[in-house]
Amino acid sequence: MKWEKFDGDCRIPVKSWCAEVEPGALVQAENLAKHPALAHHVALMPDCHQGYGMPIGGVIAVRGAVIPAAVGVDIGCGMVAVETDVPAERLAEMTFRRAIQEKVKQRIPVGEGVSHPEQQEWEGFESYLDHNGRTADFPNALDRKNLGTLGGGNHFIEIQKSDTGSVWLMIHSGSRNLGKRIEEYYHRKAAKLNEAYRVQLPDPDLAFLPIGEQEGHDYFRDMLFALRYAAENRRRMMAVLKETFAEFVPETAFLREVNIHHNYAAFEEHFGEKLCIHRKGATSAKLDEIGIIPGSMGTASYIVRGLGNPDSFMSCSHGAGRVMSRTAACRELTVAQCDAAMEGIVCERWKPWRKFGKKGNHMDLSEAPQAYKAIDEVIAAEADLVEPLVRLTPLAVLKG
Repeated sequence: MKWEKFDGDCRIPVKSWCAEVEPGALVQAENLAKHPALAHHVALMPDCHQGYGMPIGGVIAVRGAVIPAAVGVDIGCGMVAVETDVPAERLAEMTFRRAIQEKVKQRIPVGEGVSHPEQQEWEGFESYLDHNGRTADFPNALDRKNLGTLGGGNHFIEIQKSDTGSVWLMIHSGSRNLGKRIEEYYHRKAAKLNEAYRVQLPDPDLAFLPIGEQEGHDYFRDMLFALRYAAENRRRMMAVLKETFAEFVPETAFLREVNIHHNYAAFEEHFGEKLCIHRKGATSAKLDEIGIIPGSMGTASYIVRGLGNPDSFMSCSHGAGRVMSRTAACRELTVAQCDAAMEGIVCERWKPWRKFGKKGNHMDLSEAPQAYKAIDEVIAAEADLVEPLVRLTPLAVLKG
C-alpha cells in the first residue's frame, strides 16, 4: 500500500496502491468514503482512474446494500487465458500469425454493435426465464445474438508468448449490452428509492439498493445472471480461438485455463463480518487464487497468484489502467508513435476516430499502448497483493 488518507468529512479512510491518483478519481474515492452504506475503507488499485460514479480500479465493502454503478455497466467483464505447449518459434513468421488472426476474425464477431446474424442457443437463457417467469424484467435484453462476440473498446483477442517461450491465448470481454441494460435499469430504481427514503448521497451516481428490499434482491439475481453470461461469452470465443489455432498448428495441446471476472459484487467475509464487496475494474486475489492482469495492446500481461491481502479486500488490479482519456489519446498521439509501439506485433492499423465523422482528420488511437500506464510499474506497485507467475508479451492482437 502506498498511502492512506482520511479527511474530516469522510466516514472511512481511502487506502491506495497508486503513487498518485488523478484528481477526478480521487474526488470519486472521497465521495465513496462519505457514503452512508460503506464499511471499513475504500481501496484503490494501482491501475485506478476515473470512471462513472466510482473509480475504475476501486474496491469497496457495503453493508446490506448493493450499488449498481459500483459494479458498472459491463457486468462480468473479465479475462480468459489458455496455456499451450506450442513453442513461440512456431509463430515466428508474422504472415503466419496474420493468417491465424484473419481466420479468427471471420469466425468471431468483433466490434461495437456487431453480433451474430442468428440467435444463439444456451441453456442459461431458458433457465433464467424458467426460474423468474416469462414476464421477468429482461426477457428482451437477453442478447441472444451477442453471445460469443467480442464487443468494442478495450476488449481484445490475443496470441501471446511467455518469457519461457510457450504460446498462450487470451481474451478480454464481458456481458455486452446485457450488463449495460441491467445497470441502467437498476440505477434508475435505486435513484428513485433513495429519493423516496430521503437518503443523503455524496453523489447521485452512487444510489444504492438495500439487499433486504425486492429491488436489491432482483439486481443481485440479474447481476449473477450477467456473470454467467459473460463467462459463457468468453468460453465460446475461446473455444473458437482454440479450434482455429489448432487448424494452423495441429500438434497443439491446450494446458491450463483461467477464466475470471473483474466487474462484479459478491458477499464475502472480511474483518469478521459478511459484506457485499464491489470490485469495479478489480480482480479477486485471495490467497493462492490464480488471476490475470493484462497490459495494453503492445505491452506485457501477467498470470498472477493472489496473496490474500486484507487491506485490499483480497483484490488486485484488473489491468494497466488508462493514463490518457480516449479523447486525449486521439488528439495528442501520432500514428507514427503508435506504429512504433506496435512494431513486431500483428494488429489491424488505426481507423478514423468516429467522433469526428468521415470528415475528421484524427485517427482512433484510444487503445494505443501510450494511453495506458506502464504495466510493469503497476505490477510492482501491488507486490503485496499478488505474486507474478508468468509474463506474457503479445504476438498478435485483435481489438474490438
